[in-house]
Amino acid sequence: IMVRRTRGEIEKYFKDDLKAQKLKFPEVADPQPIYYQMNENTDRVFMGTIKMITDEKYFKYARYTPLLFLKKHLSAPEKTSQKNMSGFMKILLVKRLESSFYAFKNTLHRFIQSYEVFLKELERGYVYVSKKHWQKIMEHIIAGKFEEITKLIEEDKAQKFPASDFTDNFKKDLESDLDTLKKIRKKWQDIKNDPKFESFLQKLKTDKILQKNKLVIFTESKETAEYLKNELEKYLREQVFLYHGGSKDDELKTVIENFDANAKNLKDDYRILVTTEVLSEGINLHRSNAVINYDIPWNPTRMIQRVGRINRLDTPFDKIYVYNFFPSIQANNIIKLKEAAMSKIRYFIEMLGNDAKLLTEGEEIKSFELFNKLTSKEYILGDEEGEEGELKYFKVIENIKNSDQKLFAKIKSLPRKTRVARKSTLHNSQSAPSLITYFRKGKLEKFYRATHDGSQELDFLSAVKLFEAKPDTKSRKLPSDYYELLDKNKRQLAADLNQDEAPASNKGGRDNASKILKIIRSKEIISFQGFTEIDEAFLKKTEKLINEGGLPKKTAKNVYSLLKDKKDPRQILSVLRQNIPHELFNETKTAMDLSLEQPREVILSEYLIR
Repeated sequence: IMVRRTRGEIEKYFKDDLKAQKLKFPEVADPQPIYYQMNENTDRVFMGTIKMITDEKYFKYARYTPLLFLKKHLSAPEKTSQKNMSGFMKILLVKRLESSFYAFKNTLHRFIQSYEVFLKELERGYVYVSKKHWQKIMEHIIAGKFEEITKLIEEDKAQKFPASDFTDNFKKDLESDLDTLKKIRKKWQDIKNDPKFESFLQKLKTDKILQKNKLVIFTESKETAEYLKNELEKYLREQVFLYHGGSKDDELKTVIENFDANAKNLKDDYRILVTTEVLSEGINLHRSNAVINYDIPWNPTRMIQRVGRINRLDTPFDKIYVYNFFPSIQANNIIKLKEAAMSKIRYFIEMLGNDAKLLTEGEEIKSFELFNKLTSKEYILGDEEGEEGELKYFKVIENIKNSDQKLFAKIKSLPRKTRVARKSTLHNSQSAPSLITYFRKGKLEKFYRATHDGSQELDFLSAVKLFEAKPDTKSRKLPSDYYELLDKNKRQLAADLNQDEAPASNKGGRDNASKILKIIRSKEIISFQGFTEIDEAFLKKTEKLINEGGLPKKTAKNVYSLLKDKKDPRQILSVLRQNIPHELFNETKTAMDLSLEQPREVILSEYLIR
């Protein structure tokens, strides 16, 4: 069970507890963008490279999609795996270019070597294809373990095919790709400077926070990390500690001793830590109060994870700082730098097209959203939506229990079927007369709101906000249609708890889970003859999961956003399979199972008069 508590809720409702334990959250400063400015020539080469590695007209990634060129028929999963591999390699090159020119040039060199060896073997009559690693590679993509993927590709324990099994276009596309790579290499031969590192070095020398405190520098690329260690040691004349996925256990011990404020044996051998994503979770690094994202965290959630290493309750600092790098062109003011940076991010994403979804594990990303999130203090804190949780209302009850036991006893002794009417404080479309009913069936609790147009289920927060009233609010006489609306709520509850009976229609909006349920129960899905028995069993399990309230709100929102425009039953099934976590289907004795046999109780109802 996970109980979500935002930082804002903890600070507001557990203020005394924090004080008693001498705990505090540090203040998070607004993330600072660092714009590395490229001159006209470097910018032209940089942007031209992005175009060449993302436009299929120039580069087809044939080396990494050999199965697409087989003369024999490919299965749908094999085609998808190959296309995903092409998308991943495209993203890998874009990320390496933005990470550091050093990492990109090294990756480019390996690509050229790989193509040359591959073509040499093709000339000898053989093609090596690694079928068995595709699934593993996709798992690494989802987990964001890019170094592991690169390692698998480079090792490439492959199956040998005769060259005659492939179409003539294969060799043609391989040669074309190699020609493109060599043209890109030639463009970069004259680029000797590194504006990104130069900007970083200048920031390190002028920013007071970065001058004196311990620093944690994150990059996705191991090569960029190695480059940063060497360059920083050369120019700053101090030791820099490097930690990545290939580091040893005793090196992790060194990280903890130098950067974890809770370490038993504190040391000060290192002030600067350069690391890859391997330290973005599970490790405290709060002897530092500054996180520097040297390359763009394309998945903004990763930035929250990284900053979370220093944003700890027991930090010795009052304030923590976040710095993010963005590519830009040379300009004389911040507004132009920001506009140029946003323009480049937009260009990257547009050029990647559908493959851009791999950047954020399926979540559609837009350039302005990415930039705004990476420069948003609220996003780092996780309070960007300003949501109020149920904690507010639990605290109301707790305060009554502790300070007004007479009122608390009165609340406990309220009889079942308590009903009341009052004037509604809602406005506009929500102001129609309505009845909110709180039902209980065993341990199952449900809330419904009925109007003359129908009834719909509410979540706890929506219902409790409607129930909320001031102590001096006057009650009104129950209108004559009270029982009619109560009956609507009862019927809707009965329909929702009966899997074989579709819920009663209503014109009001449904929540996302209900909308998904409606799609699963649609005529197009029920009458579709192309599902296997396994597919049909999965759809039934999904329907049961939704009925039992087991589909998390955010998952339901994401799934419905992907489903709402889909008409093909196979596409609908694919969205459900790919976006509903498998662990949600684990068979356990749920509260629903135990509660369905219990009698239904009406706990209370409130009529909102217009």
